[in-house]
Amino acid sequence: MRAAREARGITQQELARRLGKPQSYVSKAEMGERRLDVVEFLHFMRAIEGEPHALLRDIEREYGPARSSPARKRR
Repeated sequence: MRAAREARGITQQELARRLGKPQSYVSKAEMGERRLDVVEFLHFMRAIEGEPHALLRDIEREYGPARSSPARKRR
C-alpha cells in the first residue's frame, strides 16, 4: 500500500487528511501493525485513486495464491 501511495506522490499526512484519520493510522496500516478490513482497504484505495484489484494481484504475486481450507465434514 505504501508503494501505491508513493507512486501517486501522496504523503502519509495527505492520505490521513483524505481519510479523516490521524497520520499514525496510515503509518501503522502501511507497516502491517494495523490490519485493515475490506471496507477500510477500499477507502484507502479510493483516497489515493488506486485500483484495489491491481494491488491485490500484486500482493498475490508476492505472497502466492491463497490456500483453500479443507472442506468440513457435515454431521
